[in-house]
Amino acid sequence: MDEIIGLKKSASPAEFGFEFSIARSARRRTVSIEVRAAKVVVRAPLNTAKSFLLAFLQQKAPWVRAKIAEQQVVIAAQPEQASYGQGSQLTFLNESLRLVIGRGPRAAIARVGQELHVLLSARVRMTEQEQIRTLLARWYQQQALQILTHKTANLCARAGLVCSSVKVRATRSKWGHCTSKGAIQYNWQILLAPEAIVDYLVAHEVSHLRHQNHSAEFWALVTSLCPSCKTDRAWLKANGARLCL
Repeated sequence: MDEIIGLKKSASPAEFGFEFSIARSARRRTVSIEVRAAKVVVRAPLNTAKSFLLAFLQQKAPWVRAKIAEQQVVIAAQPEQASYGQGSQLTFLNESLRLVIGRGPRAAIARVGQELHVLLSARVRMTEQEQIRTLLARWYQQQALQILTHKTANLCARAGLVCSSVKVRATRSKWGHCTSKGAIQYNWQILLAPEAIVDYLVAHEVSHLRHQNHSAEFWALVTSLCPSCKTDRAWLKANGARLCL
């Protein structure tokens, strides 16, 4: 497990213009800087001198400040948590589904045509909004696992690649991830995007099965699997922050 060590205040905001922490790990062999959700972490091998890390951070400070500013814009653009009521419209790929709310002995959710029927239970110790969000998340996750597993398998067959497993979860920083062992993970909220964007994401992660990088060869493969990848990637970058339940 990483050992998290916070530096003195005099060594961070005043000198660099931003706060940060250091994560040392016995398993790590290189020094890197991670900027996620406008927060900065310097990751380093266990015995790396603090003076070296400060010098490294000073060298990379302009890049770090630019990344922080970029991510702060994205965070500020994120919509407030939606409030769901009778008749609310929900995006599902290229469709719009109408929310129908009812009451029942147990909480449940099911799709009926172009409607999502949600049953709320008085036995559940949640507010109505919490029940609705929980049920919607459960339904979207189930649909995402089925759809993304199917799309991934089809694209792998087309590209002559093998995916060891497909999983879905809600992640803050990535829409997808492919491990060196061939496992692919997707953010299930991608189903709130048009289907063309979903297909781009699948092509992106499937291409990582062959190229664990973003080299020219990687992008050439993505383009061969998804010719509209440049447009789709730009759409996801511009609109991704709004894809949330």
